[in-house]
Amino acid sequence: MNQLPSLEHHFLIAMPSLNDSWFEKSVIYILEDNEHGTTGLVVNLAQNFHIRDLLTHFDFTPHPESTYLDQDILRGGPVDIEQGFILHQPQGQWKSTIHLPDNLAMTFSDDFIEALSKNQAPENFLVCLGFSGWKPGQLAQEIQSNSWLTIPYNQSLLFDTPIEKKWQVALETLGISPEFLTLEAGHA
Repeated sequence: MNQLPSLEHHFLIAMPSLNDSWFEKSVIYILEDNEHGTTGLVVNLAQNFHIRDLLTHFDFTPHPESTYLDQDILRGGPVDIEQGFILHQPQGQWKSTIHLPDNLAMTFSDDFIEALSKNQAPENFLVCLGFSGWKPGQLAQEIQSNSWLTIPYNQSLLFDTPIEKKWQVALETLGISPEFLTLEAGHA
């Protein structure tokens, strides 16, 4: 099997072969892709849970002027669904932050949640519960079997596109209209 280039800082777009699965119509931001495997966060599937609920869960009183209290918490993936991960810009200084390209960062510490309660959120942020993971070679095999398409990172797709439109917009960046997708894989 040919080794694919690293997909770090790219998006995966679910194909129809993943319909009726956890990943149906998902868009995943890839955090890590190396010889140890691949890790990403689904950025377009909402929980039935909002920032206001998250703050209350951690015994923080939401700041009354916060404009993001009704923002959806996302289903980052089926692995470790109790763990929270926050993708945000700008990067900032938080206890547990991994700095990513394009002034993007991922934080997974409670000081970020406390800042949210004080109306001190970064300009752009998404909160995800859980993550998506693949063992070495597994994602490459799934891409070759027509389960995923890939596109480079796009800040507008991540932060400016409504979550219910991200899958369609991601496909459109490739010139693909969702109604023309098929379950069949093509191999030359």
